[in-house]
Amino acid sequence: MSTLHLDAEALYADLARGVQRLLQPDCALVGIWSGGAWLAERLQQDLKLSGQHGVISSALHRDDFGSKGMHASADHTKLPFEVEGRHILLIDDVLYTGRTTRAVINELFDFGRPASVTLAVLVDRGGRELPIEPAFSAARVAVAPNQRLSLVKGDDGRFSFDVKED
Repeated sequence: MSTLHLDAEALYADLARGVQRLLQPDCALVGIWSGGAWLAERLQQDLKLSGQHGVISSALHRDDFGSKGMHASADHTKLPFEVEGRHILLIDDVLYTGRTTRAVINELFDFGRPASVTLAVLVDRGGRELPIEPAFSAARVAVAPNQRLSLVKGDDGRFSFDVKED
């Protein structure tokens, strides 16, 4: 099997351009814990967006809660704005089955009913189990089902990817 080489910083630049096109009035960025949260924080700064970005966790709405248990990220949802009636731009690092996205949408609706929810991801690795599709992805890559692709944030704030065997 060949080694996967992705330039996370170049993909981030593509993501920033894609997110800029998706923004609309009264839109809030919400990053999915943890890689998506890093991306949303940096996008908020780099795109000079007013207001604050939010962070959302999937832990309380996961469909595999029984087998995986509660994760430390359960208390990481922080939405410092009114969700009701607002356009939400969900940001994630890697989209795979769609189950995390489904869980965070359920979590989001616990805070109110947004006007719309749009998904933008750094990498779409395919393998969907649910009918969830991003409005923008910086890259679509094939990753073996037994591999995990994760975004890494260095001490300098720069992004890279880590690929591990499950």
